[in-house]
This record gives sequence, structure tokens and C-alpha cells, in this order.
Amino acid sequence: MTDAVLELPATSFDLPLSLSGDTQTTLRGYAGKWLVLYFYPKDSTPGCTTEGVDFNALLPQFTQAGAVVLGVSRDSVKSHDNFCAKQGFTFPLVSDGDEALCRAFDVIKEKNMYGKQVLGIERSTFLLSPEGVVVQAWRKVKVAGHADAVLAALKAHARQ
Repeated sequence: MTDAVLELPATSFDLPLSLSGDTQTTLRGYAGKWLVLYFYPKDSTPGCTTEGVDFNALLPQFTQAGAVVLGVSRDSVKSHDNFCAKQGFTFPLVSDGDEALCRAFDVIKEKNMYGKQVLGIERSTFLLSPEGVVVQAWRKVKVAGHADAVLAALKAHARQ
């Protein structure tokens, strides 16, 4: 069965997003470029830090392939600014405090935390074409090797 979000052009998600630097943007603002949207649960936690570090290390290769990388969580812009400064990230992090983008991509899931059921972000990544269409999705991501896999998929799709 196909993931429902894969059937929708991402340009239909024209949502205001708060980026580090206190600017606003929408997904349409990235038309004409490949876009990697990776959703992660929380700034400054071990897995999320490793994932961000991995994407940042490969950022020159993503850029060379014509892609923009955006990390998305529910954390505030201030939290993102601190996270970026501490880790040296050179790509923007999106503050989705109202969960509009998270819900549009269906990444808010019930999780078990310390024996209690909570709603949180399921680590997921989406590769969007320059036309704004989701061409590949990764759900329930395991961090190790993930950024490399996304880069390989980007290169494969860009050659088509």
C-alpha cells in the first residue's frame, strides 16, 4: 500500500514556517530545488544531535546535488538557534510549534515514553522533487547511516 502523503504534491502544503533567524517561509519557497525535510523529536537529544551532525557533514554534497536540507521539530526558534550554535549546523531548522507541517506529513504518532503513551514526532524524512512532489519517504528512521541513504536516493532521483 502506498503511503498517502506520497500521492499528494507537497506544494499543497503551503504552510508558514518559522526558521532560525526569525524569518517566515513556505514549502513553495523551495520550488525548483530538491528538498530534504527531516522530522526529528527534540533538539539537543542524543539521536537528534547525531542525525543533525550527519546531515550537516554531508551538506556540501546535498548542496552540490541541488538540494536544500531542512530539519523540522516542535521546538522553538530560540531552542533551534541554541542547537544550531552548539552543533555548528549550517542549515535551517524549522520550528513547527503548532504541528501543522508535522500533521500534514503525518509524523505525529503515539509513542511509549517511560511507560506512558504520548504523542510525539516519529523520526521521518521526505525527499521532495523540484516540482514539490514527495518522491521518497523514510519512516521510523534509524539514525545510523540515514543521511547517507538520503543522499544516495537524492542522487538516484536527480539522475532520472
